[in-house]
Amino acid sequence: MDSENREKTNSIKKYAILFWEFFKVGIFTIGGGIAMIPQIQQVVVEDKKWISEEDMLDCIAVAQSLPGVVAINSATYIGNRMYGVKGALAATLGVVAPSFIIIIVVVSFLGAIGENSYILGAFTGIKAAVCGLIMVTAVKLAKQSLTNVFQWILAAAAFAAIAAFGVTAVWAVLGGAVLGIIYNSVKMRRLADDKTAGGSAACKDDAEDDEAAGCMEAHDSSGACGDGVGDKDDEADKQCEDEEVAK
Repeated sequence: MDSENREKTNSIKKYAILFWEFFKVGIFTIGGGIAMIPQIQQVVVEDKKWISEEDMLDCIAVAQSLPGVVAINSATYIGNRMYGVKGALAATLGVVAPSFIIIIVVVSFLGAIGENSYILGAFTGIKAAVCGLIMVTAVKLAKQSLTNVFQWILAAAAFAAIAAFGVTAVWAVLGGAVLGIIYNSVKMRRLADDKTAGGSAACKDDAEDDEAAGCMEAHDSSGACGDGVGDKDDEADKQCEDEEVAK
């Protein structure tokens, strides 16, 4: 009975911790959406070490590709990755609850604080700081994920497509996925061809070595046979000479 109660308590505790960590992300991150990603990464990767950098990259890619707010999608992904459906629910509620509570309070007093110079100034500085946080996260992710020339070119192309031509993030991600599949397929085919060519060359070298070894053995055998015949001829000549001397 005690073990069951202890297990139940531990189960509730882990969901509560997950909820609280994402609640703090939601309440202390201003800017929403992509601005929450640096804080989420700080908590789940560096502080709690719940997931790795590679898992965080996968999380962002999936969250950005699906409908909805990227921060909420990320919380749902991470919660589900850790504790299944209940974990996803706890993390999602945690990251959404602060915004839900704060927006109700702000709307209630919007008329009184909307034109306040201090509030406007604070939001001006906050937005600039959020941009800095996003840039830091982008640099960290680039160092982790961009490991070859193809990935750097693809990242630059996606940036140009979104910034200059107004392509949506969904199409940029899907385009990157398609090009990545093509690139990896070509790379694997080349590796397979190189492996096949290397195997053929090795077989050819082995055949040449076997042929050379066969020739050497044949030569040695011929030499040995020749030596035997020569010895017999010498013995016959000596016998003839002995018979002539006897006569």
